[in-house]
Amino acid sequence: METKEILQALPNLSISDRLKVAESALQLVLQEKNSLTKDEQKCQLTLAAMTAIADYAPGSELNIFSELDGEDFFDDPDEDFHNSVNYVQR
Repeated sequence: METKEILQALPNLSISDRLKVAESALQLVLQEKNSLTKDEQKCQLTLAAMTAIADYAPGSELNIFSELDGEDFFDDPDEDFHNSVNYVQR
């Protein structure tokens, strides 16, 4: 069965069956991960990092808000109230 066929069949399954499929898939991934040597793990991590580089490139959706770095993004409307209460309590 091809991946495309599996993905198309998932909506037709019950939630219980979908969870069984997800659990089985996760178990297979974990078994494969645990069977890799350190060098193979390192290689897979390197490939994953290389794949993710595009996600962090300038203009990508992942860092679209980075141009707001350094700007205040939270304005507490009660800040004046809290400051006045602290002043009165002193």
